[in-house]
Amino acid sequence: MPPVAAARPLAPTQGRPRRALWALCLTQITSWGILYYAFPVLNAQITATTGWSPRATTGAFSLALVGSALSGIIVGRVIDSRGPRAVMTAGSVLGAVSLTVIATAPDLTVFFTGWALAGPAMAATFYQPAFAALTRWWAPDHVRALTVVTLAGGLASTAFAPLTATLADRLGWRGTYLALAVVLAAVTIPAHATALNAPWPAVTPTVEAHGEASDVARSRPFAMLVTALTLSAFATYAVVVALVPLMVERGFSLTAAALALGLGGAGQTLGRLFYALLARRTGPRLRLAVLIAGGGLTTAALAAVPGPYPLVVALSMTTGMIRGNLTLAQATAVTERWGAAHYGRLSGLLGALPTAAGALAPFASTALAGWLGGYPHLFALLAAVAAVAALAATRTQPNSKQSEEGKSPT
Repeated sequence: MPPVAAARPLAPTQGRPRRALWALCLTQITSWGILYYAFPVLNAQITATTGWSPRATTGAFSLALVGSALSGIIVGRVIDSRGPRAVMTAGSVLGAVSLTVIATAPDLTVFFTGWALAGPAMAATFYQPAFAALTRWWAPDHVRALTVVTLAGGLASTAFAPLTATLADRLGWRGTYLALAVVLAAVTIPAHATALNAPWPAVTPTVEAHGEASDVARSRPFAMLVTALTLSAFATYAVVVALVPLMVERGFSLTAAALALGLGGAGQTLGRLFYALLARRTGPRLRLAVLIAGGGLTTAALAAVPGPYPLVVALSMTTGMIRGNLTLAQATAVTERWGAAHYGRLSGLLGALPTAAGALAPFASTALAGWLGGYPHLFALLAAVAAVAALAATRTQPNSKQSEEGKSPT
């Protein structure tokens, strides 16, 4: 395959609209908190008051995640050519509309319709479009900007899970979703419309650079990168969903298990603070392989170690730290290998299957645990999946950059 063009980094004096960075921090907290984290809090009340089965309501939510994966491909192309303002503003509007449909749904058909609308809204407001914007505006210092936004996004559950629970006690799940729709619209529509209006920089290929996005998407390194991230996403999301059942099965209380899971989320935020240092000291292929392998090792340890409780908590936090770094490794995977010229389109293609794998992980992990005879066996299987993903990660470097001796361009 001919080498693919690396984008010429923007000069230090160009771009970098700080107002956009802080606006995206705010909108990531709000979008994730309302469109994603509110559902796990409200689902028990939804099923109790409507009589709909948890399998049906969770299936509707998974439909949104799959729809987000597919829509992300189109979102990426639009951002590449036009910038983030229009697509992220439209996503905010659609998100508020989808929540209104969900809140007023008289039956499961309308409920599913609302979540089907929420999928494209997620694709247009979550990390992928924010990463595309910051990668173009802040290059070559985009890792710092991406880290700031993911640190903010990590606070979404901290801010909105308790708020959602409080609203649900007073307003019920329907009133809560209507209130959250108003919050989503009031915060994210004006923020996206007014703060993302900086000029969209053109990316000029360097002399090394190289070919079309379609050439990259058909290449073996890109296919291996998709494979590595898809398998890793499945294992990672399955571990998150299955940690509490694993600990309860081993005799820990539900409260203790939930605390361990929550501390894992804190580890995820903490781990992102160290990504810039890791990026300076390792190349992209080695970094990705080591992170995925590290996640597999902690998963294997959770399968093998029944306690004591502090050790399980430490493993949960370590797993969270690795998970937080993997988010940033995926965000920088395209630019480190092929430049920023087609970042939006390639990141959309790259994220589609991992997002779908994450959506299917809750169902699959529960079924596999029953089939395998318990959650420790499930975690052992997930560790093996991560090992295969780590091997795939070692084959993700384009031919023009086979050596890992140099440091990451980030």
